[in-house]
Amino acid sequence: MTRPRVVLLYHFFHPDDVVSARQFSDLAVGLTERGYDVLALPCNRTWKNNTALPAAETWAGGTIRRLWRPAWAQASNRGRILNALWMIAAWSWQALTLPRSPGEVVIIGTDPVLSVLVAWPWKFLRPGSRVAHWCFDLYPEAAVADGLVRPNSLLAKALTALLKQAYHRCSVIANLGPCMRDLLTKYSSPSALTTITPWALIEPSAVVSPDATVRANLFGAGVKLGLLYSGSFGRAHRYREFLALARRLRGTGIEFCFAGRGNRADELKTAVEAADVNVRFAGFAPESELELRLTACDLHLVSLQEEWTGTVVPSKFFGALAVGRAVLFAGSDQSAIAKWIHEHRVGWVVDATNLPAVAIELQWLAENPAERSALQKHCWKVYQQHFSKQCQLEAWTDHLTPIL
Repeated sequence: MTRPRVVLLYHFFHPDDVVSARQFSDLAVGLTERGYDVLALPCNRTWKNNTALPAAETWAGGTIRRLWRPAWAQASNRGRILNALWMIAAWSWQALTLPRSPGEVVIIGTDPVLSVLVAWPWKFLRPGSRVAHWCFDLYPEAAVADGLVRPNSLLAKALTALLKQAYHRCSVIANLGPCMRDLLTKYSSPSALTTITPWALIEPSAVVSPDATVRANLFGAGVKLGLLYSGSFGRAHRYREFLALARRLRGTGIEFCFAGRGNRADELKTAVEAADVNVRFAGFAPESELELRLTACDLHLVSLQEEWTGTVVPSKFFGALAVGRAVLFAGSDQSAIAKWIHEHRVGWVVDATNLPAVAIELQWLAENPAERSALQKHCWKVYQQHFSKQCQLEAWTDHLTPIL
């Protein structure tokens, strides 16, 4: 029998190591192992330095056909816009020229921005195909939250109207959590919406104890409780609650370390005062050192500006649970992360009103290693049951099978 074909439309792909490319590469491998014939159609450039990659190759049982695009820099606004227009046009052309396959499903990601618009020409030119969309970032809402687009501007209204037409052509719209799902209801019927979260890049088979050397480098010798922010720190993130909490916990042996990079990292460093002796900074860890970094702490810090709620869901949350670490989250109670923390009892949601209570609980946790160990095992188990790669790949299979 002919294997059902899945076409993956995402800007970057194996061997690129950018996180979202890794997710789609893992998705390709998982679907291939589950009996699908996978064809990936990324661009022929790497994310970081625009290095050209081979036009085609067979990888992990599937096929990669890379579409040529100019070497416009993805790091600049102009480059991102040009790359988006190019890839949307290139994928639309593929809808016309790619040989057809019975039972075909195309899965569209969100890099470049507005990629879901490809659903419109794809369904028009290939009415027998089914379209699924995995929404990592919601636009134009994220651009509005970032202040790049005014919420009631002509541009925002035009994009919303175009996107509604594209979303209506999707049989499955996978979102990253209930807050994103709520925003997507204005574009699509609820019956098409489902939650499929990103999985962690590191999935240990059990809770991993901290490496003493890495822990001391991050938090200093004799730390009782280490709280770590690891990863990107951009305009979508916040830090004031974390600094306020750190100041309440000076002299208790509870240490904070920020090991991130991004366009707000310098602002955070400037906000740290000389008296903040329990706040440290570290460099960005390469993937080869990621497990040692993520397991060196006792709790992970995750944050999101309130206006960004639903437009993105920080993947740091899943990485923390995967290594058996609870999360201290600064963000809206309407965020999916806040709801999961409450539902699964895997951390704290901190704001200006509960800082004293959270500080007391953290001091108690610092003095009770048996409770820390129990919390770690609980977080690891929650990840395995609800958020692991295995769980999400099974969810994809469950949603793809009925629409083939």
